[in-house]
Amino acid sequence: MIRVGAQFAEERKKQNLSIEEVAKATKIREEFLEAIERGDHKKLPSPAYAYGFVRNYAKFLGLPVEKTLALFRREFDEKRSIEVLPKGLTSAEFSIPKFKIGRSTFLISVVLIVVVAFLFFQYRSALFDPGLEVDSPSENQTINSLTVEVEGETDPNATLTVDGEQIPIDSDGNFKKQISVFPGRRTLIFQVENKFGRVSVLERNINVEPGN
Repeated sequence: MIRVGAQFAEERKKQNLSIEEVAKATKIREEFLEAIERGDHKKLPSPAYAYGFVRNYAKFLGLPVEKTLALFRREFDEKRSIEVLPKGLTSAEFSIPKFKIGRSTFLISVVLIVVVAFLFFQYRSALFDPGLEVDSPSENQTINSLTVEVEGETDPNATLTVDGEQIPIDSDGNFKKQISVFPGRRTLIFQVENKFGRVSVLERNINVEPGN
């Protein structure tokens, strides 16, 4: 199949036109017109200019513009042409580094976020008091025996005491135990301390009325 440049040269000669005449009419420099006719795409300033030159040349010669452009795109090795272009002649030269810089910045940001999240997860106990939730007994609950069940949730790596008595905590941070209490109005003091010495205290008032 005849190449686009050869078609241009053939049609130009049929119309008895010189390269100089075409250059004056299309405002395209002679060396670029000659490069198009020879198929020497490396001599063209950039892909965008190349397509524009071919479009204007085809239009000037009366050739089908869109069909000619489609043929030219198949011939034109855009990637290789970008790599050999002189500096400053094509925006593609700058877009590639920008993409690399953007991707590198994104990857660095992701790594930093992961590192910060890991450090926060590992050392959050040094920054915050341990959480403590008491499900039982409830505030102002009446207890009809001399024992009360304390139940709740806290830091699994912390130490929990209720009125000075240590309460075991399972691996999920849950605790549940029966403790002895004296009759009357009582205030149970829950205290939890993590390995960094951070402490949380919660008071729970109950009424102990055995036999009622």
